[in-house]
Amino acid sequence: MPSLSPSTPLLPADPHSYAQGPPLPHLHLELTIDFARQTLSGSATWQLAEPLTATQDLVLDTRELLIEQVQVGDVAGGEPLAYSLSAPDAVLGQAFRVALPAGATALRISYRTSPGAAALQWLAPAQTAGQHPFLFTQSQAILARTWLPCPDSPGCRFTYEAAVEIIGPERGQLLALMSAENPQATAPDGRYRFRQRQPVPAYLLALAVGRLDFAPLSGRTGIYAEPATLPLARAEFSELNRMVEADEQLYGAYRWGRYDLLVLPASFPFGGMENPCLTFVTPTILAGDRSLTSLVAHELAHSWSGNLVTNATWNDFWLNEGFTVYFERRIMEQLYGKPYAQMLQVLGEADLRHTMQELGRDSPATHLRLHLAGRDPDEGLNDIAYEKGCLLLLTVEQLVGRPRLDAFITEYFARFAFQRMDTDRFADYLTRTLLTPAEAHRLNLPAWLDGPGLPPEAPQAQSARFVAVDDALARLAAGTSPAALRPITTEWSSQEWEHFLRGLPPTLTADGLARLDATFQFTASGNAELLAAWFPLALRAGYQPADAALEKFLRQVGRRKFLVPLYRALLAAPGGRARARKIYQQARPNYHAVATTTLDALLRQAEC
Repeated sequence: MPSLSPSTPLLPADPHSYAQGPPLPHLHLELTIDFARQTLSGSATWQLAEPLTATQDLVLDTRELLIEQVQVGDVAGGEPLAYSLSAPDAVLGQAFRVALPAGATALRISYRTSPGAAALQWLAPAQTAGQHPFLFTQSQAILARTWLPCPDSPGCRFTYEAAVEIIGPERGQLLALMSAENPQATAPDGRYRFRQRQPVPAYLLALAVGRLDFAPLSGRTGIYAEPATLPLARAEFSELNRMVEADEQLYGAYRWGRYDLLVLPASFPFGGMENPCLTFVTPTILAGDRSLTSLVAHELAHSWSGNLVTNATWNDFWLNEGFTVYFERRIMEQLYGKPYAQMLQVLGEADLRHTMQELGRDSPATHLRLHLAGRDPDEGLNDIAYEKGCLLLLTVEQLVGRPRLDAFITEYFARFAFQRMDTDRFADYLTRTLLTPAEAHRLNLPAWLDGPGLPPEAPQAQSARFVAVDDALARLAAGTSPAALRPITTEWSSQEWEHFLRGLPPTLTADGLARLDATFQFTASGNAELLAAWFPLALRAGYQPADAALEKFLRQVGRRKFLVPLYRALLAAPGGRARARKIYQQARPNYHAVATTTLDALLRQAEC
């Protein structure tokens, strides 16, 4: 594409975005939701910061959108404009280019989504907990462009308002929600209006539509869920407001008004998505004992790290997630004590070591600063950004002390609120404002940011509560029966059971698993984390009584964190390739595109 004049105010450069041109501070979205055709149609009107003094190019991101009309101004009937679309790119989609005339203050783009839009998942009633269809979006990392033309870069922020209309026979029974100020009851005419007063990047645009009810938890927190799910969700997240208060005590005021949760159907590909005002969460964390709510603490922490101060590009993703994991564990420590947070840290570091082993300890993919140009940024969103980023902050904490680090983080969130942050800028700010020269030398920040693996000074967590678990594992290995271990396991948390399952030897036989299962009923567990740790053991040992539960899990659950290791374990088992293909063929329609993109490649590679 031809370059713009150096004097032109540009949207920030991003290797995963075509966007160029004048800043676009506000979006007005008008959408019609058609479940029968599985499309969104309407218009996206982008407001300019000020009238243009001369003709200027604007370039936006799109992918598989049908552009119907482009007009100057913010109302229908404006002057039509010619536009062009670049050749499709498998990762980036198409660049939408238009020449804006002098005097332009807004651009209105009428368009329609394709039924296969990657951000949109349309669910039939049988795929939900009720009797009605469901729609939800997943815009991160660069999928917002599949449901509206936009500057699809985390470095570009805008406020937005939206008018949404649901059409079809169920319009009066379905509630629409967005990452904005939301209604709490269904509109009989199927029409809803939204406003997000704080500037957000495109990946935080979110929409969900379904048969949903609302339960308040406090004056500023509550739960949306399908009616059958709401009672369990309300009990599971009863301490949500305490989490918000704990966050504020740590790092300053919550800046987004309300904080509500939406429990999605099980096909949601992630544990959670930190959409402003309305975090999307998976029902796989509804364990019945609040043992998996650290995920909610993580998504809530994004209201500061990520939503408030945002990675400039996906190469800087660790700035979102490293801070958020550190923040999450501080929240859980404040609410439930240091021993609980230590368990989370040990499990997280174990995940990190596993990821580094898969990637190769000397691989550039283990650097905190990523180089994802030419690749789908989703490929870089793994435990390196999360857990290595957290370990960097824990190393700084050990170096300067927690009070100094807390003061720095609080000031950092306040100073850079609603701004983008890149790795170099952060490194410079950390070095100038927090670290002495001696401390900076000891930290060796370049080794963390641009070096492979973990620097030797990285701390290693220990958990006193896991010592008892390790003792139980040693006794089991020495011949103690599972039944004899029951008295010491009655008060174990989900994390202790997960550590126990991870610690079982890979050589355990089907008979050994049968004895464990008879005592602890792992196959019948309602805890998704435990099932995800149990099923690979069963597959490796050929423990057939778990087969039906595994297949049910894979057909119902769409969370990629679970699916990828389970399909890998299935593919590695005797006769597993044929089973994996059969299950995947049945289950694939229930998975989001974020999951199927990864799993398609995994199964394709297995055939080579």
